[in-house]
Amino acid sequence: MNTVKISVIVPIFRIEKYLPKCIDSLLDQSFLDFELILVDDGSPDNCPKICDDYAKIDNRIKVIHKKNGGLLSARKEGLNNAEGKYISYVDGDDWVDKYYLDTLFKLAEANDSDLVVTGHFREFDGKIETIKPKMVGIYNERELKSSIIPNAIYNGEFCEHGISTYVWNKLFKRELLCDVLFDVPNEIVMGEDAAITFGYLAISKSLVISRIPLYYYRQRHDSIVKSIENPKTEYYRLGLLMNFLKLKLNHVLDAHTLSKQIRYYLYSQILVRSGGLILSESGGIFFNPFLRVKQNSKVVVYSSGSFGQHILSTNFKADFFQIIKWIDVDFHDLKIGGNSVQPISSITNSEFDFLIIGTINPSIYESIKIELGLMGIDENKIVKINTDEKEIKTLLIDLGFDEDFLFKEN
Repeated sequence: MNTVKISVIVPIFRIEKYLPKCIDSLLDQSFLDFELILVDDGSPDNCPKICDDYAKIDNRIKVIHKKNGGLLSARKEGLNNAEGKYISYVDGDDWVDKYYLDTLFKLAEANDSDLVVTGHFREFDGKIETIKPKMVGIYNERELKSSIIPNAIYNGEFCEHGISTYVWNKLFKRELLCDVLFDVPNEIVMGEDAAITFGYLAISKSLVISRIPLYYYRQRHDSIVKSIENPKTEYYRLGLLMNFLKLKLNHVLDAHTLSKQIRYYLYSQILVRSGGLILSESGGIFFNPFLRVKQNSKVVVYSSGSFGQHILSTNFKADFFQIIKWIDVDFHDLKIGGNSVQPISSITNSEFDFLIIGTINPSIYESIKIELGLMGIDENKIVKINTDEKEIKTLLIDLGFDEDFLFKEN
């Protein structure tokens, strides 16, 4: 009799520095009825050997070596070889709590749930932050359709998800996941997690959300993409994701709600990837989302994460505003265009006109704004992002997105 209750799938590519800690945390689980599927996605470093060495010492481990095909293909290959009732995904540079699988399994079984969502820890440069979902509870099919899914991608505050996109803080039923994952086009290489999570949510009949943090997400500043490719390539990729979401959710959401959800999500992703300022082909400013900020304004940028890095990189090219300082609570040795990250205590009101908080999440924005206020920063200088729905709709059309959110070059 098969006793495998959970298949844990770990996609692996160029993470030899972190992989042993990840595998060790999984082999140390209090829950025993699981298999560990290590998918070597053609990693050119020492990862293949690390996987094979671990497989020799624990028979719960399956190792799959495949030609490099990207994260999505690795997740599909793992699912193809999985036998468990449930599926858990773990990224190979992260690690998990000893009771990670035990808690996920009990949450699923106790509530007969198709999907389990939990909290997680964010680790950055030795600092650990606890992230807990807001919509804690048990939801049936009617509640999923009436309150969860209509707010899943965009919860009414720009642009915060009602359900996090991550696949690694969740537990899926294998049979249901097969109905979604293999439909996701391999060409989607931006937002793969969102395609899986929201596509799966659309066919789920029960959901449980717990605040218990079990997963340690390692945020690595060396893993953030600091320069964007050809914008048209990125728009094409984002369009594939948004079109997939529209197709998967159109049977559970009305057309207006669905379009609004996806429109705001697409706009937010364009902002993060472009650094806010969207440049024309000639290098000028096509769209500036930072309200009140004008050319040559003296600006402080808060955030050394992906959005913050893109803001500095794009402005370095466009030379639109003057970046006086770059600050973050998580400041570390990082430099872009002559600016290096400084602590938030390093600024005074007199040296800048505006302060841009590099986040699209309103909860994070408000918490940062409060902290800056405690430091004496004038809140009137803190910039808001343009979220006017009509202007966003016009922008997306002007960029070349059609009504199905596919990008078609003008």
